[in-house]
Amino acid sequence: MKKNRYLLCILLCGVLLYYGVPRLAPYDAGIAGVFSVTWLAFAIFVLAGNLTALLYAPKAKQQNSRKTIHQFQKKRKIRYFQ
Repeated sequence: MKKNRYLLCILLCGVLLYYGVPRLAPYDAGIAGVFSVTWLAFAIFVLAGNLTALLYAPKAKQQNSRKTIHQFQKKRKIRYFQ
């Protein structure tokens, strides 16, 4: 489920980059150039972070959560019978 969210964020970031990059002027002097470079840097950070989360998501976490739920249910049964 989380992978879908990461993929959606990557696609939205790609759309924003596709739309925004032609309108930015990183070589301008003053505040416009600073804004352009900062916007591009943040967009790359977002893209890299979501791509990293998508590629390196732990797979053992799902098994651990199932195991935890099973252990919790087992403890509930033991407490109920005592």
